[in-house]
Amino acid sequence: MKLNHIISARQFDRKTLQKIFALTNKIKTQKFQRNALSGKIMATLFYEPSTRTRLSFESAMMRLDGSVIATENAGEFSSAAKGETLEDTIRVVNSYTDVIVLRHPKPGASEIAAKFSKIPIINAGDGEGEHPTQAILDLYTIFSKIKRPSFTVAMVGDLKYGRTIHSLSYFLSLYSKVKTIFISPKQLAIPHYLRQDLSQKKVTFQETENFNEALKKSDVIYMTRIQKERFKDEKSYQKYFGKYILDKKTIQQMKNQAVIMHPLPRINEISHEVDTDRRAIYFEQAQNGLYVRMALLLLLFDKVKFQTS
Repeated sequence: MKLNHIISARQFDRKTLQKIFALTNKIKTQKFQRNALSGKIMATLFYEPSTRTRLSFESAMMRLDGSVIATENAGEFSSAAKGETLEDTIRVVNSYTDVIVLRHPKPGASEIAAKFSKIPIINAGDGEGEHPTQAILDLYTIFSKIKRPSFTVAMVGDLKYGRTIHSLSYFLSLYSKVKTIFISPKQLAIPHYLRQDLSQKKVTFQETENFNEALKKSDVIYMTRIQKERFKDEKSYQKYFGKYILDKKTIQQMKNQAVIMHPLPRINEISHEVDTDRRAIYFEQAQNGLYVRMALLLLLFDKVKFQTS
């Protein structure tokens, strides 16, 4: 399979994911061609703030001997501030680089960009739409810790606007023995299209507001923050802020072998006192983002033919 763009989780099937994970394992053990992307240039075009996604992509490119040109606040410091359309920006940046990593507040922005681009577009988050590369690293992290086919994942927090949830839910739906529990206030529940999609695929899932009961049942606790930037006013945000919190008291209800994940950044939904618990793997999860994104870049530039055995 040749990847042209990375826009949506729906581009990937189980076989492709497994090959990506095998390549990622090789990269983690330093078994990769270090100058594979020598002479290639990546543009990180971010219209929304980012730390892990932008820096891990840039680090991934440089570790493969490529170069990076970046704008971390394109909405303010690019020609978008003068009214330039995304389409025109993409056409221009095509002239300067070999791959564009795009974060944009508008759902579907990466799909639009891909229509006007002659080089690969990587969706680094499009508003409340999707975040496919985050979901790939999340799934990789889950499978690195849980070696059995049947387990339960609890997704907690802002599931309406949480793009990582939307992409990861699709990936989990590819595995018939995986159960999902969605924990959120009703007003922040998963979008209708996602619920309908899971139902049509006959995926086993549950929706609840009962955090404590879900903790007892789950093997993976995937926490998310309430996303202040998605709310129209402070009052609406404060209504849900602090609704679900993992601390020393609540983690006592978890299974001994369960793991705690978070796409980060966190605000108050995971107490810092949880960081020392052996089940907390969110910083390892973030580190895996580097290796997974190195693998994806190699595939986009067709530098590996899935010969990963």
